Amino acid sequence: MRALLQRVSHASVSVDGIEIGKCGAGLLILVCAMQGDTPEQATRMAAKISKMRIFKDDAGKMNRSLLDIGGSALVVSQFTLAADTRSGNRPGFSSAARPDEGRALYETFATQLGNLGVAVETGEFGADMAVSLTNAGPVTIWMDDAQ
Repeated sequence: MRALLQRVSHASVSVDGIEIGKCGAGLLILVCAMQGDTPEQATRMAAKISKMRIFKDDAGKMNRSLLDIGGSALVVSQFTLAADTRSGNRPGFSSAARPDEGRALYETFATQLGNLGVAVETGEFGADMAVSLTNAGPVTIWMDDAQ
């Protein structure tokens, strides 16, 4: 699985002009399931993200996790994280999981993150979404769990 984490003070996602998900201080997590990914990988990635120390402590150092700060998460599916740009000018997405598999893994990831105690809202899988955010820091982290 691949994920792009953005530390935010606020984020929201809308479909057809209607807000369907949002979060306050915490993370906007863009997620892409890749071919061959498993539910165990989705679970492992959720656990790692929930404990990743990327929020400031009292000394201003990145030493607190999403769980430590009681933060929330907005999880949005984004198959374009699978983009292969090695040749030509048009990205290829053939390494992304098929839609049915991608949806199941996306839902597993969001559910597992919520089961860990993080307040989670989501986008709509496969929809044309508008995402708005205020990146805090800015802090943006790329994760690729190819195991």
